[in-house]
Amino acid sequence: MFQGSIVALVTPMHADGSLDEESLNKLVEFHIEQGSDALVAMGTTGESATLNEKEHCHFIRQVVRIAAGRIPVIAGTGANSTTEAIDLTRCAAQAGADACLLVTPYYNKPTQEGLVLHFKAIAEAVDIPQILYNVPGRTACDMLPETVAKLKNIPNIIGVKDATGDMAIGQALIDLSDENFAVYSGDDATSCELILMGAKGSITVTGNVAPAKNHQMCMKALAGDAEAAKAIDATLQPLHRDLFVQSSPIPVKWAVSEMGLIKKGIRLPMTWLSPECEEVVKKAMLAAQ
Repeated sequence: MFQGSIVALVTPMHADGSLDEESLNKLVEFHIEQGSDALVAMGTTGESATLNEKEHCHFIRQVVRIAAGRIPVIAGTGANSTTEAIDLTRCAAQAGADACLLVTPYYNKPTQEGLVLHFKAIAEAVDIPQILYNVPGRTACDMLPETVAKLKNIPNIIGVKDATGDMAIGQALIDLSDENFAVYSGDDATSCELILMGAKGSITVTGNVAPAKNHQMCMKALAGDAEAAKAIDATLQPLHRDLFVQSSPIPVKWAVSEMGLIKKGIRLPMTWLSPECEEVVKKAMLAAQ
């Protein structure tokens, strides 16, 4: 069971949008040093939607190689095509990833029955632990708790990442959890609260910028130390908010480049952070120090 601060890793790129493997090595080492509890390679924060399948699989292989068993690697392998998701998940399993994170199909808006059949098909096709991911604000597809309830008993579906920020939904999912099925926050602003309610960790954007503090917050919350967890989280709230001042991962890539960990590279249709937003993100970074 994964727990703690699980960083949704940004994808280092050169100015022309090509993958920057030298910076990737630096980035993975940084997170190991800072105490991040796991990494998500090629999640949606990693701009997975703009990489082709060959690049996607290569990036996962590289993160697994650099991590070398020192930190768990969860591969983002979701797609709005079930066959593509199966191919990506199979690639991640062959690369040696510890688990896969599968976002709900975006744009095509499947029914709840379609979601059950989609995730069931992937789980049955590839024998690797899999975490469901619901982020309706980005996908226009909302996976309801009762749908999760139908999927949780499939042996290799081990959890769900909930990015709704809705505590009632979070509680409904936590009520479904057990020793074989965990809930993870996908909304940094409410992650501390959700962990205190019973979630096992945060699959986090903020962890890219303040990994040590985010790890500490998660550990205090997992230990039930609400006062300490909330005190740390208060210093992270500006990041939780302002890393979304423009569409993610625009602000977080700018922040990580300011830290000297990656170059200024992003792929269209994403663009680099607008100058008028730089000071906003910088102040949030200072607040988290």
